[in-house]
Amino acid sequence: MRQSWWKILAIALLLYTIIAGLLMEAPRLPILNETIRALHFHVTMWFGMILMLVMAVYFSIKYLRTNDLRNDDLAIEFTNSAILFGVLGIVTGMLWAKYTWGDYWSGDPKQNASAIGILMYFAYLILRNSLMDSQQRARIGAIYNIFAFAAFIPLIFVLPRLTDSLHPGNGGNPGFNAYDLDSKLRAVFYPAIIGWTLLGVWIATVRVRMRRVERTIEDRMINS
Repeated sequence: MRQSWWKILAIALLLYTIIAGLLMEAPRLPILNETIRALHFHVTMWFGMILMLVMAVYFSIKYLRTNDLRNDDLAIEFTNSAILFGVLGIVTGMLWAKYTWGDYWSGDPKQNASAIGILMYFAYLILRNSLMDSQQRARIGAIYNIFAFAAFIPLIFVLPRLTDSLHPGNGGNPGFNAYDLDSKLRAVFYPAIIGWTLLGVWIATVRVRMRRVERTIEDRMINS
């Protein structure tokens, strides 16, 4: 129970996010109306994705310093979890865009930059799977992961602000904090970030254990 408290917390926070996010009173804003509820899913998943990418970079750097494959296991699985939430974030964003901008994909700079960023990480997975030697795969993957993150952050947070964009906080549009992220939304928004992040960590740790069991079995078969 002591080791599972954060998993229980993740489940509780996500149940709260889903129930409160869909049923709580939402601000009545022009155009957005009830779609403002997507904030608790679309935006918070991307916050969780960024936090998991930070952890992936940390373990990539740690692998380069130690050559310990256990650090590479954590780096790749935190990246996998981040990619999952990135894809879910794009899908929920497309649904939100359909009801506010009139189309699933309008070519908005933030949409395009997000898609490019996710494709960069898909390329990371393809690169890793193309290498057979585990140490070489881990080393090249770690280097790629670090540089991908260094490119990803300005791609989605800086470049869209330099041009016209429909997204709040970009291209001259005010961010949510400026006009509509009231106390009721914050009461769900911040717990949702924590909940999605904990779920991503949970997924990553389970997959790390599976990866290590598979490696142990392979080593035993080779040595037998």
